[in-house]
Amino acid sequence: MLDLGFVSAILADNTFEQVVDFAATHHFNCVEMMCWPKGKAERRYAGVTHIDVNELDDRQVLTLKNYCEERDIYISGLGYYPNPLDPDREQADYYVQHIKKIITAASRLEIPVVNTFIGRDPLKSIDYNLDRFKEVWPEIISLAEEKNIKIAIENCPMLFTKDEWPGGKNLAFSPAIWDQLFETIPSDHFGLNYDPSHLVWMQMDEVQPIYDYAHKLFHIHLKDVKVYRDKLNQVGILAHPLEYHSPKIPGLGDVRWRDFFSALTSIGYQGPVCIEVEDKAYERSDQDIISAILTSRNYLNQFVNL
Repeated sequence: MLDLGFVSAILADNTFEQVVDFAATHHFNCVEMMCWPKGKAERRYAGVTHIDVNELDDRQVLTLKNYCEERDIYISGLGYYPNPLDPDREQADYYVQHIKKIITAASRLEIPVVNTFIGRDPLKSIDYNLDRFKEVWPEIISLAEEKNIKIAIENCPMLFTKDEWPGGKNLAFSPAIWDQLFETIPSDHFGLNYDPSHLVWMQMDEVQPIYDYAHKLFHIHLKDVKVYRDKLNQVGILAHPLEYHSPKIPGLGDVRWRDFFSALTSIGYQGPVCIEVEDKAYERSDQDIISAILTSRNYLNQFVNL
């Protein structure tokens, strides 16, 4: 019913083949593959290229598909998380053009979902950014419809540190805003890559949106988060968010996983649920990284039968 996988960004130094082999060896069903342009990473867990869509020819398409099929692993989605509404219009256009390349690549590879961000100018209001969304995103979704690819927007506000203050770099962080986005572009190819952890640190219910947006859940991220109440009581919710919370692997934070999976199964969701590791406690060595993935898998095995 639910296919357990992981986000390939955590295995940044591995090749595509090594990522697939790891998934197969450790009994995963799928992997979300990162498709950043090759070059310098903009931030932690970014800049990872396990499929280079700029170099994707017919031979490589066949090779990648065969490699996954032979190991009984499928690619749950292609991932790329830039800021398509960057205030630098030239930079924003670069991001948009690469998203389009990934949509085309997903179609060629027969991968149904592309995961990304809406983007945002963090110094401008929500209304301003909604207007920019109306300028930038219709043509992206139009291409996705043409190629029969679903665009799944992760609900991370990209608001953690001083350089992202005060508004964050991704507009699609709350149900109220999702409603406006989906009303503006009422497409069956436009939905969510849902991560419950972001709602938790924003002091919101992380389970109810599963029921409310059941028809828009195209992909799921499994990441936990720990809110340190003593720190929150000191700095308040208007502080830089990393002052009072930390991403954790599933089971080591505050996400209500039993209720979360109860909701997914109740709405009849059948698809990928992918572990996303951003837990600094598991970054000291390659073995720590492997431990993070497998410890997450073992915890989640009570909800997802591998």
